Amino acid sequence: MKKPIVGLLAGLILGLLDGATAWFTPAVRDFMASILMGSSFKGMVVGLLSGWFALKVKSVPMGVALGAGLGLLFAYFVAAAPSETGEHYYLQIMLPGFITGGIIGFLTQVKGQEPATRTGA
Repeated sequence: MKKPIVGLLAGLILGLLDGATAWFTPAVRDFMASILMGSSFKGMVVGLLSGWFALKVKSVPMGVALGAGLGLLFAYFVAAAPSETGEHYYLQIMLPGFITGGIIGFLTQVKGQEPATRTGA
């Protein structure tokens, strides 16, 4: 499998797990379906971008940093929007997004195929 596809799948799976952590915030349990979908989409975008980066740059620390940074950035965009009650859940959203992004960045660096190189004739 190519690195962006590894990132896409890892982002989907880890995004679902990231969204599932919302269960521990009782005020948002009624919105679990939309949280799971949004978190999965966010994870897939981070995975695709991390996979593309892994094709260009062969560095696990840089891949983890990029994935964690993207996860944190996208999680901030979600956390900046107030909930139905007007509250913001920065820590509850951004911490799992940061961790998930770092794991996705790591997986895209160490898993997946390198692109085939062409040889000139």
